[in-house]
Amino acid sequence: MPFLNLFRKKEQATSKKSDKNQKRIKQNKDQKRIASRKGELGEYKINIELDQLPNEYKYLSDIMIKNPRSRSGYSQIDHIILSPYGIFVLETKNYQGTIYGGRNRKTWSVNGNFKMMNPFHQNYGHIKAIKNIIHPGFHNHFISLVSFTKRCTFKIEPELRKISSDELIIYDLELSEFINRKVRSLKRLHSEPLLSEKNIIEIYETLSQENITDSSLREMHVQSLQSKKTSDKQYKCVICQKRVSEKVKNYCLTNDRFNGKVYCYEHQKQIKN
Repeated sequence: MPFLNLFRKKEQATSKKSDKNQKRIKQNKDQKRIASRKGELGEYKINIELDQLPNEYKYLSDIMIKNPRSRSGYSQIDHIILSPYGIFVLETKNYQGTIYGGRNRKTWSVNGNFKMMNPFHQNYGHIKAIKNIIHPGFHNHFISLVSFTKRCTFKIEPELRKISSDELIIYDLELSEFINRKVRSLKRLHSEPLLSEKNIIEIYETLSQENITDSSLREMHVQSLQSKKTSDKQYKCVICQKRVSEKVKNYCLTNDRFNGKVYCYEHQKQIKN
């Protein structure tokens, strides 16, 4: 009888563990579905904004072109808008919270915790890739745009919201407004359009032809980015740069004594309470 009771306890423990695993898997799937829906909604709002632009403008979405300088060998660009007074390259972000960043900062943050690459540095790489395949005469006509949803609040350099800048951070619902304002500003500086209708068609056709639609190459590009994100998540001690375990990292980040910094076990002893 004791043996049967022990067997039942083990069986119950295994069952509970299996239930927890199933629950965790379901939660992960639910989170992915929610993220996917939010992403789709964000793109839907962007598409509505793009459709409000003047008829003489042309735009391309989800363009992937070769970029020898990138990790995967490609750049995937959310949107490119071709107007008579400039080429707008748009990087969209789907975060929630307070966005902290500056033009020259390598990384930005969301709510002071989650770090991301400076989106303008990211867009700079996209613009360089576009310049590699279009005529040099168009290289000085780029405007870099980064859009966030209205679920965000900006704590950034004020210059990045000024229409005089060629690097602008906007809310997704402001896209057509900011493009129109920027074009009006450029019209005051230039008596003639910078790009003719023929130029716009030429660039549009070039980008369309260079766009990589092969699903296997696109999947490889995504996997390359994901592997980079995984390696970027490895934490190091701020003093000796020694890599620490997930357990040590979590201990430091949840302990007020370390002020949001990560220390290895040896250097934790040097931090006073």
